[in-house]
Amino acid sequence: HTNLHDLLLGLLPWPLPQRLAELAPTHVAVPSGRRVPIDYGTDGEAPVLAVKLQEMFGATETPTVAAGRVPVTLHLLDPGGKPAQVTRDLPSFWEQGYPQVKKDLKARYLKHPWPDDPWSAAPTAKTKGR
Repeated sequence: HTNLHDLLLGLLPWPLPQRLAELAPTHVAVPSGRRVPIDYGTDGEAPVLAVKLQEMFGATETPTVAAGRVPVTLHLLDPGGKPAQVTRDLPSFWEQGYPQVKKDLKARYLKHPWPDDPWSAAPTAKTKGR
């Protein structure tokens, strides 16, 4: 069975389906290697990428859509799956927000990596014990 998305794509003349996939991808590959779905919502706001903070270690830029014109809103999740930070500027978060977020979460989530340098840390979806 085919979902509505696939049906609608099938109605578009070539090369529009490929162009749509380039401009409005359904998923983003994050540094951990996982493909995370983008939520385009219905309120006209920027698309949202909800991803665990540790999976973004090593990322130097905010992911974008629309051929690089629209940064996604990152919901950087704590290990429990709740937003620890919401940003459209990942480099600024690493520089200014991460030290405080790390301090707050390190005490609650001891088995997760909280490196001092998130720019060069290895991204992961796992705890230190796994």
